Amino acid sequence: MPSVITVTSDDLSLSLEEQLTRTTTALDTYGHLIALAPAEPADPARRRMHTVRSALEADRIAIVPSPLPPLAIALLAEQLRQLSGTDLGPGVLAGAARLLTYYLHSGALLGSVAKLDRVPVGVGAHVKSLVPGRHFAVIAHPEPYLAEAEPGTVPPGPGYQTQLAVAGKGVDPAWVTGPLASGWRAQHLREVPLPTDSPRWWGTSRLVEFTAYIADVGMLYQLVTSVRRDTCTWCGLEIIGDQCLFCATRLGDRTAPAKHAAARPGREVETPRRPQLEPHKR
Repeated sequence: MPSVITVTSDDLSLSLEEQLTRTTTALDTYGHLIALAPAEPADPARRRMHTVRSALEADRIAIVPSPLPPLAIALLAEQLRQLSGTDLGPGVLAGAARLLTYYLHSGALLGSVAKLDRVPVGVGAHVKSLVPGRHFAVIAHPEPYLAEAEPGTVPPGPGYQTQLAVAGKGVDPAWVTGPLASGWRAQHLREVPLPTDSPRWWGTSRLVEFTAYIADVGMLYQLVTSVRRDTCTWCGLEIIGDQCLFCATRLGDRTAPAKHAAARPGREVETPRRPQLEPHKR
């Protein structure tokens, strides 16, 4: 049963030695580790995780970059932990991190957009954010959206049943818990702690972050198992998608079988070459 973690700025508070010890313990306990990391290659927390992976020379660690806001990443990790209790293998779960991203709708109610750089912000919105009492509805995923938070205006939401997670008390959450929850037909409102990286990600501490997500593990399992599976030609893991996220092998080269597979009689099988990761991905 693989373990799933989120890579945040909190990891930088640990010494490298302590983080290596914790990661080694997790690998010994669970076998494989899936780390959801920020999308930016230069992000310090993501680079730290690549350092840990390289130091341990561990092909059992999959570092999955994600463009999602912090709350959505935390909920994605929660979904993967739920799925880890099923019969899905680590390669499939790592690929599911990318697949399930498409089923998350994430945004925030902000008291200011002056320092927001995650979605396009017009000059008018910048000026309005200087006026006290203005609140802005921002959607970062799946499509950028920014407008003043008005009772009769709700951004496009999911077309399927979801729950709505809400975090933060920097501004009045009434628009999120009222018009947005109603417009998105949320089955349940769930209050959760605000992730530590959220103020930095959104550019302000005056925010209420929200994410609509699928909470039913049966539906999540159905989504993942409906996708074609393949076997990685290097490490032999069952995977979904075009690349094994543990050893970085792409499925374009299907001439060589997995290293644990038996060679077919009468044919000479070329030994697969291990892919070389770019320096910042090691």
